[in-house]
Amino acid sequence: MMKQVLAGCALALAANLAQAADNYPSKPVRIVVPFAPGGATDIMSRLVAERLTAKIGQPVIVENKPGGGTMIASDYVARAEHDGYTLLMAASSLGIAPSIYAKVNYDPIKDFAPISQVASVVHVLEVHPSVPAKTVGELIAYLKANPGKVSYGSVGTGSSTHMEAELFNSMAGVQMAHIPYKGSAPALNDLVAGRIQVMFDAWASSGPFVKDGRLRALAVTTAQPSASVPELATMSASGLPGYSAMPWLGLVAPAATPKPVIDKLYGAIAEIVKEPAVKAKFSDLGLDIIGSDPQTFGAFIKQDIATWAKVARDANIRLE
Repeated sequence: MMKQVLAGCALALAANLAQAADNYPSKPVRIVVPFAPGGATDIMSRLVAERLTAKIGQPVIVENKPGGGTMIASDYVARAEHDGYTLLMAASSLGIAPSIYAKVNYDPIKDFAPISQVASVVHVLEVHPSVPAKTVGELIAYLKANPGKVSYGSVGTGSSTHMEAELFNSMAGVQMAHIPYKGSAPALNDLVAGRIQVMFDAWASSGPFVKDGRLRALAVTTAQPSASVPELATMSASGLPGYSAMPWLGLVAPAATPKPVIDKLYGAIAEIVKEPAVKAKFSDLGLDIIGSDPQTFGAFIKQDIATWAKVARDANIRLE
């Protein structure tokens, strides 16, 4: 009798979920952004929200929850109702955090349902003009000839810029000293002044310094050339075969969000990223459009987690 009751409850729950998915959305949707207003991620998210509103027929609202290395927003969404009304514009840090922080309250795989990797953040390897290197291969040769004399800056310990540099150190067999900063601006100031010599950074913040000759960009960090900076070679093509780092931004929902809801959201995102005006704005923000499907995005997150977990172990990066 009890089994029949439980089976009936399960069927009723499934029917309710299916009906809710069919009617989705019937109220406003929130996209939680793990950064403060005004940055590239926030601007991009508001653009996506505006276009998504037109696609799904309900208001899509951006809610900023910065702090905790993006863990505050990630944990908040992980614990939200799995009904598709609370989404997270996740960043690379979603998967990096468990490898570097002693305590993380969410599992980046088990607690989230991927929707789409919306974009990659274009990052470049750049040097002060005093460094006599115009390719990645030349930089590696210079570092090997000058051990212990070169330092690199990052936007903070455990940040994507820190992890990218440590991946470079490991793959190239070199050792640059790490100087962490509280954000891109102070790090770039010291790089331009020559107090540090090397940095991995977002093209959006570094581009102006490269264009006016105060810094020299050697390559983009992605495996494929960037649509936003097509004149720059990849790290792999410029002297470090196999190097690939793609800082990303992607939409995820709480785990167990009904598949029809995920599919509806992905379908809308896939259309949005094809719009010429959206492409142009993303490029202005230093973003390359990806627009991958949920399965591809999920596989990418798993691979990304594995990559940065190894970097964190090898470089002994750990934060409390």
